[in-house]
Amino acid sequence: MLVKKHALLIGLCLALVLVFLGNAAKFYQIGFIQTLDAQLYDLRLRLAMPQTLDERIVILDIDEKSLQEEGRWPWSRDKLAVLMDKLFDKYAIAVVGFDIVFAEKDDSSGLKTLQELGRNQLRNVPQFQTALTQITPQLEYDNLFAQKIRNRNVVLGYYLSNANGAAKSASGELPPPVFQAGTFRGKPIGFLKWDSYGANLPELQKNALSGGHFNPIIEPDGRVRRVPMVVEYNGAYYEALSLAVVRALLGSPPLLPGYAGASGSDKAGGNEKPGSKNYAGLEWLELNLPQGSLRIPVDQDVSTLIPFRGPQGSYRYLSLADVLHDRVQPEQLKNRIVLIGTSAPGLLDMRATPVSEVYPGVEIHANMISGILDQNLRQRPPYVLGAEVLLLLLTGVALSLVLPLLSPVRATVVTLTVLLCTVLGNVLLWQYANLAMPLAGSLLMILALFAVDMSYGYFVEARTKRQITSLFGQYVPSELVDEMSEHPEQVSMAGDSREMSILFSDVRGFTTISEGLEPQELTQLMNEFLTPLSRVVYKHRGTIDKYMGDCIMAFWGAPLPDTRHARHAILAGIEMQQTLQALQPHFRERGWPEIHVGVGINSGRVSVGNMGSEVRVAYTVMGDAVNLASRLEGITKQYGVGIIVGENTKEAVADFVYRELDLVRVKGKDHPIKIFEPLGLHGQVGQEALDELKIFHQVLRAYRKQEWDKAELDLFNLQRMSPETRLYAVYAERVAYFRNNPPGPDWDGVFVFQTK
Repeated sequence: MLVKKHALLIGLCLALVLVFLGNAAKFYQIGFIQTLDAQLYDLRLRLAMPQTLDERIVILDIDEKSLQEEGRWPWSRDKLAVLMDKLFDKYAIAVVGFDIVFAEKDDSSGLKTLQELGRNQLRNVPQFQTALTQITPQLEYDNLFAQKIRNRNVVLGYYLSNANGAAKSASGELPPPVFQAGTFRGKPIGFLKWDSYGANLPELQKNALSGGHFNPIIEPDGRVRRVPMVVEYNGAYYEALSLAVVRALLGSPPLLPGYAGASGSDKAGGNEKPGSKNYAGLEWLELNLPQGSLRIPVDQDVSTLIPFRGPQGSYRYLSLADVLHDRVQPEQLKNRIVLIGTSAPGLLDMRATPVSEVYPGVEIHANMISGILDQNLRQRPPYVLGAEVLLLLLTGVALSLVLPLLSPVRATVVTLTVLLCTVLGNVLLWQYANLAMPLAGSLLMILALFAVDMSYGYFVEARTKRQITSLFGQYVPSELVDEMSEHPEQVSMAGDSREMSILFSDVRGFTTISEGLEPQELTQLMNEFLTPLSRVVYKHRGTIDKYMGDCIMAFWGAPLPDTRHARHAILAGIEMQQTLQALQPHFRERGWPEIHVGVGINSGRVSVGNMGSEVRVAYTVMGDAVNLASRLEGITKQYGVGIIVGENTKEAVADFVYRELDLVRVKGKDHPIKIFEPLGLHGQVGQEALDELKIFHQVLRAYRKQEWDKAELDLFNLQRMSPETRLYAVYAERVAYFRNNPPGPDWDGVFVFQTK
């Protein structure tokens, strides 16, 4: 009887369950569920990372230091030949893998020019012909490099691509495939297929032990979470670079496909036992070794989840220049797995991953190698799809039948219990079975069924919009209020912790200014500079927190999220200075004094929301990052600059030119911070200012090294270039003081402010 009474609601709930089942069964894809599932996977991954250093693997980094010392990449291959001798003969490494492709011949030796001369202008000069014949082997850099990798554990890398309508291309030579064409004929296995590649020169690949592709899988959100362990090109099958390095390390054992229920000779031939003959899913790859086998679980794309060990730096990085110049101790590389790659941003091998938005591609290979050797790889086999569908079906039908029969309180308790059990079961499978089961679909379905049962959303939407307009209209520009009304779910007055940027601006010498004006004039003056500055904040999508006399406090990142909050804050601070400068002629006409403001900007995690008392509340921000922004504004006058930004703000906005001002410890802070003055966008700062900036940064380095003579000389030149800049006078005074009162060898270069 109760079921019949709630038949309509139960029907709506079951229809909702069907929506989620269709998504889980891949009949269609709901982007939000995919995105949330990826985020939940990333969260589990980050929480489970050991965050320890794996000493077995060393990354030789083509970093900025190496590029400065050796020149821009690519380097000549005679240098790489020398590197091979050092690595294998001096440092006795176990194996080296290149996260680099050598697709073009190296003509940097000038041999082609000499040979051209020998064929033309100098063809009748015997001495030249004899000398050319003698030196030719030394100038054939590709052959020299090929000789040095021969009979050594060297694995070269290459990339695969798809033409996507353009002409197919194939440069260089691929290594031998791990599975010949036809190995998996008749088995519907979802190998990723490619029709083009860029590989290494034939003479290099033929002399290398093996090769592997370095193509990751880019997920819809742009992040890299998986590596295809075996891919298909022209009917044959090729291994990933990480897998090739592991096989080279272990003596190149054969790679065997693994099917559920198959073993031994069945796997070696790619055949299943009768118990699994109707199941075509390839569930793992296997390396058979005398001491046991290594299994590499794969999913429906024959890909493996990357077992990130931690953030960047979970493997030892050594500058490649240090190895070339013998600045590395042999024990740091002996018997190690060496990967050669780059972390230099200009070489474009940076990836977005679950652990970092900017992550070196070479460290992805290191994680895969480490995971294979440790047998610590999360599994997402093809049968996970069926398991998720079954779980959704059982949970969805049970809740659809039970929730309509319960009171709101009991329905809430049941929903929370099912949610908790779902999360707990998922975590247990992750932790103890290494199984990465999808989670977002189950959680969203449970919550959606609860929301439908409570009939809540549609009744409060209009009221929420009115509340937003009423509550936030006084803080933010009207266009942001409109956006919040369109997306009320993103807005909350409740306390929240967010990454935000905070700005303080304050008039310098305001007390003196106010004493010289009548109250009415002072009111007019404040209105005429606060109004345009407030408009600047609004223009750059900021929220005005409050006016404190002559001070404006504003923030970015709430009530609506703003991923570019630091950039918007800096642009607002610069434009505030420009706006005030444009007002000065008007102030002079009215007989008012000139107004100068200091602006302090800092970014960090803060608490934002309605705060106050029972008598009065205000939407505001609180936290250390707020206090520091206020301190930064207070010390602008000490350096004679208009804007000071904190280190977090500077790191978040890379396309500005900054002048590092100092390393300071402000009032109320124990730890020193670097402070910066933004000079303008890259490309918009003149060369004269850049030259001046370079000299000042030399001053900072000399100052912190207590090289007073050098610092004083550079400061003298700077003061001649820009005598009105107070910053140079400040450092000149400090240098003079420290010359007579040395700070001692333990001095850390920090300047301590005793006042706010």
